[in-house]
Amino acid sequence: MSVASSPERQSVRPVLADAVDLARSAVTDLREGGVGQYLGVEREDDCAATHRFVAELPGYRGWQWAVVVAAAPDDSHATVSELALLPGPDALVAPEWVPWNQRIRPGDLPPGALLAPVPDDPRLGPGFMATGDPVVDETAVEVGLGRRQVMSREGRLDAAERWHDGDHGPDSEMAKAAPSTCDMCGFYLPLAGSLRGAFGVCGNEYAADGQVVHAAYGCGAHSDTELPVGAGTPRYDAFDDSAIEVVTVGSPASEEVESPAPEDAAPDQAGPKDRADRTDQAEPTTDEAD
Repeated sequence: MSVASSPERQSVRPVLADAVDLARSAVTDLREGGVGQYLGVEREDDCAATHRFVAELPGYRGWQWAVVVAAAPDDSHATVSELALLPGPDALVAPEWVPWNQRIRPGDLPPGALLAPVPDDPRLGPGFMATGDPVVDETAVEVGLGRRQVMSREGRLDAAERWHDGDHGPDSEMAKAAPSTCDMCGFYLPLAGSLRGAFGVCGNEYAADGQVVHAAYGCGAHSDTELPVGAGTPRYDAFDDSAIEVVTVGSPASEEVESPAPEDAAPDQAGPKDRADRTDQAEPTTDEAD
């Protein structure tokens, strides 16, 4: 059902309610896009009303042309007062704008950028200024004084909760599989101040080096970790070289075997001495001739 047939139209002055063609012409003359179905009229006050049309614009699904017409109490015709493109109830619109200080997340701060704390940040509390006495000021710095602001109790509790629930907390998968805890590790460097009993910094370059870890956190690189000895490799059986026959690989001396001379040697293959012997045997002696 369009707005034009609603009871609200009955409260709109006829001179304003009948200005549909005037409102459509105003949008058409704008030449900013197509004008679609007429959606109805809404009363603004006794002298003004808004006519709405479907906006047939690419990328503006569900948007509407809103044309405000006005007429004085004694006027017999209306004039166009205002024209706008507005989102309808089913319009595709951008998400609600969020201030930058509410959009920023951990890790968004690039090198060189500035990020000031919000006014009256609950994470911070007032600090104490230096007194000028070197002994007093040095001690003040060690206990966290000498700064304009320090972390408040709320800020410390908030940080402790993040660290406890983070990747280096006692409930992480690494901690559950660790042989011992960080508070018993030689690489554990406890924090100063009120968080000393629960948190420290890891100094093992092969573990969570430089990261804040919970005292009940742990990993396989604990300083008291000892590797098992004498168990061999768990995936393979031990190699027994005494059960292997050692064979020296080399070229055995070849035996020289004298090959027999062929019985029927070709004439051209016989040597000079062999041919002379055969010649002597072929010539008969004198006695044999007689």
